[in-house]
Amino acid sequence: MAQKGAQLDRERISCSICLDLLKDPVTLHCGHSYCRNCIKAHWDGEDQKGIHSCPQCRQTFIPRPVLGKNTMLADLVEQLKKTGLQAAPADHCYAGPEDVACDVCSGRKLKAFKSCLACLASYCENHLQPHYDSPPLRKHKLVEPSKNLQENICSGHGEVMKMFCRTDQKSICYLCSVDEHKGHDTVSAAAERTERQRELEGSLQQIQQRVQDREKDVKLLQQQVEAINQSADKTVEHSEKIFTELIRLLQKRSSEVKQQIRSQQETEVSRVKELQEKLEQEITELKRKDAELQQLSHTEDHIQFLQNCPSVSALRESTPSSSIKIRPLRHFEAVTAAVSELRDILQDILREEWTNISLRGTAVDVLLSEPEPESRAGFLRYSCEITLDPNTVNRQLLLSEGNRKVTVMKQPQSYSDHPDRFTEHQQVLSRESLTGRCYWEVEMRGLGVGVAVAYKNISRAGGNECVFGCNDKSWSLYCNPNNYTFIYNNIKTSISGPRSSRVGVYLDHRAGILSFYSVSGTMTLLHRVQTRFTQPLYAGIWLWFSGATAELCKVE
Repeated sequence: MAQKGAQLDRERISCSICLDLLKDPVTLHCGHSYCRNCIKAHWDGEDQKGIHSCPQCRQTFIPRPVLGKNTMLADLVEQLKKTGLQAAPADHCYAGPEDVACDVCSGRKLKAFKSCLACLASYCENHLQPHYDSPPLRKHKLVEPSKNLQENICSGHGEVMKMFCRTDQKSICYLCSVDEHKGHDTVSAAAERTERQRELEGSLQQIQQRVQDREKDVKLLQQQVEAINQSADKTVEHSEKIFTELIRLLQKRSSEVKQQIRSQQETEVSRVKELQEKLEQEITELKRKDAELQQLSHTEDHIQFLQNCPSVSALRESTPSSSIKIRPLRHFEAVTAAVSELRDILQDILREEWTNISLRGTAVDVLLSEPEPESRAGFLRYSCEITLDPNTVNRQLLLSEGNRKVTVMKQPQSYSDHPDRFTEHQQVLSRESLTGRCYWEVEMRGLGVGVAVAYKNISRAGGNECVFGCNDKSWSLYCNPNNYTFIYNNIKTSISGPRSSRVGVYLDHRAGILSFYSVSGTMTLLHRVQTRFTQPLYAGIWLWFSGATAELCKVE
């Protein structure tokens, strides 16, 4: 009863606005009391409305009441402060739906401060005090508030589970140890906790070490990002400067050619006009003489004719028309041809060098390449759609199945002339260039089928230097009836492995890895090349005997 009275007193002398003991209490006409400053601040916010209300009952007051001190409440607060009574707990001290409530509090329960594993109960700060004051209770194990205390009770015996069965890896009570767990490896829960704690600490150390290692890796990667950005920015700046210089040089040469043409144009036009003027003067003089002679020839007076005839000036010798030699006019076609030739040369250089520039740009690789896949499913992640290029196929080969299949024919096919066509050997390249990580499979029928990769600038006409594998621009696996032969730079390597009608090819262009696999129920590595590719590669197929076929498979 005393506790209820104290609780009631706390509620009566608490301000409902600040939830603390009343300070300088004032009472409104409705009977509710507040701290003077609290109600004053509340009403200050309502001044604009012109109506002031009680925060509890919502009774309104017009005009704003004058606040008077409640001396009785003020004396009561002072008296209770002297007796050590404190204000009611704030709302946030009471247990909510998600909180652990004190098991001792009656009425509205406070939040639990600790849970006791011996009592299997949770206590607020006030009700926990005996566990600090009483020597027997001081031995109890206090933990953070927990809703799962009942899980510490054995469902079979209703006793606290203070033991652990290592045989069955579960917590048990002491009755379980002499019942269904008799003869098992049992220890106290504290002992098992100590052992697990030691293991946990080891795991924590490993995790913390991994965190430190990963943080170092992240820092290193960040440094690499900054280095890449700086290098890229610097390279872009230098490249722009170089290309600007090239453009300026071309513009300068263009201006010089233009100036030279205009100068030559002026010289030639001047020479022609000078001669033209002389001829025009001669024409004028001749026409004048012609008129004089025409007039004289019609004079009937013989004496007059004879007297005037000697005065006619002898004609000046004129340059015969046949002496003026005019070359065929070509309008500086030689200059145009020379500039066109320069353009073609520059285009070829840019085309060839661009591949080199592009490869060097993609060769920036600060991370190690991923390992080669270990299963066919892993390889299929890098599968690519490849078709054969009709412009490269030899005339003894027939393309079909959407340019994915090639067959040796007895009669030549009517392909148009093209500089990329293989003219001497029964070979064909893919239309698509291959960079990055790629995987494809080739299904073969008949004898004498080669699976290859090659640079685009491999020779198309001639002897063995055009054959896949017989030069330093191509790598080839020749599939014989009983074994395989790998060929590069005309060096042949005999390879043993399970014979299959299907060969898989894996390319990691950046890492310089080229692998050939025999594909059946499983994948068997036949040969792997580790090198440095300097240009994009193209898939190649070469066939020897009539009727042989090879098809680029659609793999899924």
